[in-house]
Amino acid sequence: MNQKERMLANLPYKAWLDGLAEERLENKKRIYRYNNLPPEKEKEQAELIREIIGKHGENLAIEPPFHCDYGSNIEVGENFFANYNLTILDVGRVRIGKNAQIAPNVSIYTAGHPIHPDSRNSGYEYGIDVTIGDNVWIGGSSVINPGVTIGDNVVIGSGSVVTKDLPDNVVAAGNPCRVIRAITEEDRKYYFKDREFDVEDYR
Repeated sequence: MNQKERMLANLPYKAWLDGLAEERLENKKRIYRYNNLPPEKEKEQAELIREIIGKHGENLAIEPPFHCDYGSNIEVGENFFANYNLTILDVGRVRIGKNAQIAPNVSIYTAGHPIHPDSRNSGYEYGIDVTIGDNVWIGGSSVINPGVTIGDNVVIGSGSVVTKDLPDNVVAAGNPCRVIRAITEEDRKYYFKDREFDVEDYR
């Protein structure tokens, strides 16, 4: 197994060997171009982000600046939107379902280093895959840590640090992030806290 194969298998690997450094450099060039396009170059921006992201559905939109290691290890479903300053360390695979909404300054980390200093100083690091379900909204300045699985229809409050898996259909928040409550049918009529919709076409 070469170092790239080890990386994608979630095993310890060395990030500067077997062409990995060169892959990251090529992606940095694409990211640089993307983040420095004039705002009116919307068509070019849309084409370039599709080159960066490994697999995607329809309606892919990421507000620059955006940063990732490889891009090729990121998979997103249709109707994906991420606001400013999304960072994805995709040394492991990151899979995100359809209809994702990601607020500003969110970080998704698959990458990590051993705890013991001798092991860490050996140069080995790791990437553990992250999986995020359908219809997930991640609040601003949240961090998703390596190995986490987030279920469908989850809302994560701003500033959360997600260290453990989250089930479907919950509101979760905090550091460390924990389930606050279930999402129920009663929530449908509110647009913010206890404020009810004054229109009928939101259903």
